[in-house]
Amino acid sequence: MARAWSRAVRTALPGPWRPWTTVREVGGALVLGGISTLLEIADDSGLCFAVGPVVAVLFLLRRGLPATVLVLAAAAAGWAAGPLVLLICAGWSAGARVTRVGVLLGALTGGFLLTTATGVLKEAGSAPVKLLAGLSLGAFLVLAVLPALGGRYRAQRRALLDALRERNEQLLRERTMVAHQARLRERHRIAQDMHDSLGHQLALIAVHSGALEVDRTLGDRQREAVGVLRLAAVTAMRELREVVGVLHDESTGPAAAPGGPGAGPAAGGARTGGVTEIEKLVESSRSAGTEVSYALEGEHRPLAAAVGHAAYRIVQEALTNAHKHAPGAPIGVALRYEPDALVVEVANPRAPEPVGARAGGAAAVSGGQGLTGLRERARLVGGMVHAGPTPEEGFRIAAVLPFEGSADGTSGGAGGTEAEPWEMDALPATGGLDTGKRRRSPAIGCAIGGLIVLVTTVGLLVWGVVSFVRGTEEATVPKAVAESVREGDPEAEVQRRLPVGNDFFTRDFEKSGPTPPPGATCRLFLAAESTDHWGRDEVVRFCFKDGVLVEKRQFPADS
Repeated sequence: MARAWSRAVRTALPGPWRPWTTVREVGGALVLGGISTLLEIADDSGLCFAVGPVVAVLFLLRRGLPATVLVLAAAAAGWAAGPLVLLICAGWSAGARVTRVGVLLGALTGGFLLTTATGVLKEAGSAPVKLLAGLSLGAFLVLAVLPALGGRYRAQRRALLDALRERNEQLLRERTMVAHQARLRERHRIAQDMHDSLGHQLALIAVHSGALEVDRTLGDRQREAVGVLRLAAVTAMRELREVVGVLHDESTGPAAAPGGPGAGPAAGGARTGGVTEIEKLVESSRSAGTEVSYALEGEHRPLAAAVGHAAYRIVQEALTNAHKHAPGAPIGVALRYEPDALVVEVANPRAPEPVGARAGGAAAVSGGQGLTGLRERARLVGGMVHAGPTPEEGFRIAAVLPFEGSADGTSGGAGGTEAEPWEMDALPATGGLDTGKRRRSPAIGCAIGGLIVLVTTVGLLVWGVVSFVRGTEEATVPKAVAESVREGDPEAEVQRRLPVGNDFFTRDFEKSGPTPPPGATCRLFLAAESTDHWGRDEVVRFCFKDGVLVEKRQFPADS
């Protein structure tokens, strides 16, 4: 029970209740309660001291129960004048806090019906029902519908500004992320180029120095210097691969681009090698004393720049691995132009002696990233790489690269072009959030609603003026008709000559003037001529009895 009561209180009086909120709500309730009490006193109502507290309580509840308070305020406003100020506040709160359009329209419709019903019941018999309904509609449009439209416009505008602010913050985050991804791709490209180019050269230095170290024509001092040189080369290779590993790990972290770590080299930057440069790699390895065979088969075909660069890097990495892991073993390099792809193959048999047997048994340095980089390069151009041992206990690397490459390979990743850091200013302002639908301004709907309310109110005013003028004419007897009628004339003839009449304008004069003849039925009309006193009208009374006019009298009456 206590939990249900606590939930009901939180629903009716939602927080947060900060100091300013408390002062505003309590102060507003006291002010509206006082105004309602004064209005009831001015209206000579016997409920003057009961309406004020009710209005104050409903004002406090309007934030948590806006639709309910609107309906209750509308019902009370049709019966008494005090709740009219509450109706304005309730309409504003309902427009601002009721998010579902159907609920808001239902609350407004129910409020109008209750306002009209209570107003007609209170003023029953004092005015035509159509006139009372028109007055209720006009008052409700001005006091409830217009504030509801204003509150809804303000709430929707605030929500739109919040959404735009969040969207802008998300755009900034995305722009920062794209810039960070571009930096990571560039870092990986640098690491890959260091691994491919500098690593290859250091491997050749190590091979050359190893060959010199076993040369019997050199003295002990020269061989010692060559050994120091080879150890320095091996140490440099180890440190290089540590740096490359750090750069590679950072560039393939959670924030890396979907294109993968190899997106950078394929996407752009200076390419230092192609198919025409592969023969220079072979000659460089031969100059180190390694037996390297080179075969070029098939009809030469033009290659995409990314494909030629990938072939060059694959051969370079394969030669480097062969020098490190199988020193002294012959190496075979073959390029074969197939009808739709370039086949690159590098193979070597088992090394003639265990790896690291020379110069104190220094082990070959491996960063573990070379083959991964080769596979990524081939993937980016739409190809594939296979690497593994051969039946002769050697090792073979084979790659199939399409001549034209693939769309993602030529654009730097799977799925399209990726922006570089210097291209960030050219990104679209939507930051990838545009759904193709333009948001409509909340002012449009509220302006349309306000225009409808304005047109309806003007129409009601015109209708009210026309009805008032027509009712005045119906309640006024022309001077010529009043003078032509004589006492004793037949009732039917007099009734035919008199206007239709309108009780709305003459009801207050029924107890004014001299006492009518006993048993007579009287009709009251306004005289055509007016008096010189403000608030006093000339009234003409016609009394009928037994089918004849028994009295015709004109007298002044206070309106």
